Amino acid sequence: MKPVFAILLLFISCHLAWAEGPEDNKKEKTDAMLFGDVKSGEEHIPFATVTIKGTTIGTAADATGHFKMSHLPVGKQVVIISAIGYKTLEREVEMEAKKSITILAELKPDNIGIDQVVVSADRNAKSRKETPTIVNSINPNLFDRVQSVTLSEGLNFTPGLRMENNCQNCGFSQVRMNGLEGPYSQILINSRPVFSGLAGVYGLELIPANMIERVEVVRGGGSSMYGSNAIAGTINLITKDPISNSFEASVTNSIVGAVKDYDAANDYSLNLNGSFVTDDYKTGMSIFGFHRKRDPFDANGDGYSELSTINNTTIGARFYQRVANRGKITVDYFNINEDRRGGNKFELPLHESDISESVQHQINSGAVNFDLLLRDNDKFSAFAAMQGVDRGSYYGAEQDPSAYGQTDDFTYSTGLQYIRNINYLLFSPATITSGIETTGSSLKDKKLGYYDAADDTHYGNTEVADQRMTNYGAFAQSEWKTEKVVFSAGLRYDHYRIQEKIENSDDVTGNVISPRISLLYNIAEHFQFRGSFGRGFRAPQIFDEDLHIETSGSRKVIHENDPNLKQESSNSFTASLDYSSHWGDWQYQFLVEGFYTRLIDPFANEYGTPDENGTVIYTRVNAEDGARVQGINVEFNTSPSQKLQLQSGFTFQNSEFEAPQEFGEKRFFRTPDTYGYLSATVSPTPVFDISFTSNYTGKMLVPYFGPELANPEQGELRESTSFIDTGVKLSYHLRLSDYMKVELNGGVKNIFNSYQDDFDTGIDRDPSYVYGPLTPRTIYFGIKIGSL
Repeated sequence: MKPVFAILLLFISCHLAWAEGPEDNKKEKTDAMLFGDVKSGEEHIPFATVTIKGTTIGTAADATGHFKMSHLPVGKQVVIISAIGYKTLEREVEMEAKKSITILAELKPDNIGIDQVVVSADRNAKSRKETPTIVNSINPNLFDRVQSVTLSEGLNFTPGLRMENNCQNCGFSQVRMNGLEGPYSQILINSRPVFSGLAGVYGLELIPANMIERVEVVRGGGSSMYGSNAIAGTINLITKDPISNSFEASVTNSIVGAVKDYDAANDYSLNLNGSFVTDDYKTGMSIFGFHRKRDPFDANGDGYSELSTINNTTIGARFYQRVANRGKITVDYFNINEDRRGGNKFELPLHESDISESVQHQINSGAVNFDLLLRDNDKFSAFAAMQGVDRGSYYGAEQDPSAYGQTDDFTYSTGLQYIRNINYLLFSPATITSGIETTGSSLKDKKLGYYDAADDTHYGNTEVADQRMTNYGAFAQSEWKTEKVVFSAGLRYDHYRIQEKIENSDDVTGNVISPRISLLYNIAEHFQFRGSFGRGFRAPQIFDEDLHIETSGSRKVIHENDPNLKQESSNSFTASLDYSSHWGDWQYQFLVEGFYTRLIDPFANEYGTPDENGTVIYTRVNAEDGARVQGINVEFNTSPSQKLQLQSGFTFQNSEFEAPQEFGEKRFFRTPDTYGYLSATVSPTPVFDISFTSNYTGKMLVPYFGPELANPEQGELRESTSFIDTGVKLSYHLRLSDYMKVELNGGVKNIFNSYQDDFDTGIDRDPSYVYGPLTPRTIYFGIKIGSL
């Protein structure tokens, strides 16, 4: 299906929904009214969301926890009341024309998110306790607890996830899931795969935390319904929805490297958020803004930065319009404008410094989604999402005028989805989810020309890559639900085509069928077993690390694909036991998950020999005999009351190729066998919070190709030390009125400065020899003001 065709269908669907509007408006004038009071214990819950099941009718409670809805459909209706940190409540009411009803809603606390609603398990919203696939959710409370400026800082606090920095110069970073590299995880924005490989080079540090409502993580083969690059799993970024008329603004200033041996760097950030909705809750818009400015940080005094400069300005908005009683249009847009630079001599132009790695990003991302509720519980969706990336770059050393580059990338995803609920199919009620979608990208990368005064020569632009990728996908899945069992079986078909126009090579095409099976068995009231199997694949296209160049005075590392590179496939198995319960106000959850992924024709690097100009080619090839990743994720969350919440997770794993690779080693590089996290918040008084966080990273193998070696071209394999990165945050809340509050906060990240102490030095350093926590000890303080 061509993108234009999908957009045309979207337009027709919207038109049909609008056409139903006048009739529905006649039915709306019922004068049936619903009043409500939302509380938990003796406390009112402000801004709780209130909706009528099977419709798009809704509202939000005010700052005092009260709400009013008018002109509701007559007859039996189910009212759904939800709020962050509380279990969702459903109440059935009988609405009559020209009459009013008042309900008192008592919400029970859900401090550790046991009953949180998620959408990433099977593209359908439901409680995470009822999904046959494990879904972990990172909410704004955790981002706040960690004092996350960007998305990247919060991802360490989910089982199986670990953020890492891969470059001393520019800060190229990636997230590893269950031991697999970043490109094995599919990054989604509101469930759409438009986060391109180019955006992914620095993308997790580009996205501000204040634009995110929550992050949903699905590990392993349970994510195969999302298509290519979801071998390890998916990370779904859900942006903030407008709920009520509110605003928030915050300023934070951080001192990076607050140790006497370092020249500390300043890191300043400003966040703005606003939300606006009409009185009838049919129209709403949320907006956000973000600005960050970070100075370079030099950890070892050699004059070259270990952390790059960052200057980021991001703005965005989400808009929705409810169409009649059963339709909804949502539009999203954001723009990221970021400059970053690492190396030395920052006061000089890029080509006059000894080393400089610099990128300037202009990212525009937009999406439109139309949802239409049909019958009692069916749902039709049509969507189109696009992202454009304009990146200027410089990767050069020793005043190289030829190191400027320009990369342009456009990614799109369009499709249709239908969710059908059937009262009885084969042996029980079932939900069938099916859809078709098209994803594609167009990437052009060129090396910019320059003038060489030495020989009075003008050098023209050189195209490095001109790649087109198109993927047509179709999927269908059925989920059966009984009192004891939830069973899901699905199949996805993908046809991909990759065209590389620079080399005049043959098109690369492939047809992939990805089955998926998941099972949830309720062993007892609070004790659940889950198991899943799924197949995944990665097409041999350009990936994020291809678009990053490691630069030093002695060598420049460039990544490229072997001409005979084949598609990589996987078989993934997971099994878990989950016990969650409560005793009085005390809530707790304990989960143990085993995972095993078998990689077929896995991608691996062959390290080349530097040429006369010091350029080294890392060639991606298919490793012989495959590879495997296996391990155990352990998760423990508890909350005795709203005054104390604790979340923790730990991973034991082993990742290795079947046959020896570089340095004669089977084990994956940069992949520790053990890592984990701990996060806790204590509220001794209603106005004062203390948050503790800790990350543990075990030992790992790290290649080194630096000047300390007699023969740097051959390199050597080193084993890093282990690290414990601990932080603390203090917050004081001052209530100015019933609608306004102020928060003063401050804290320290990486209190004990558990940070790499053997960074390479000088112009010939190996910039990829970097491991451990992302930042050294950092002291910060901030102020936040906003509505309740």
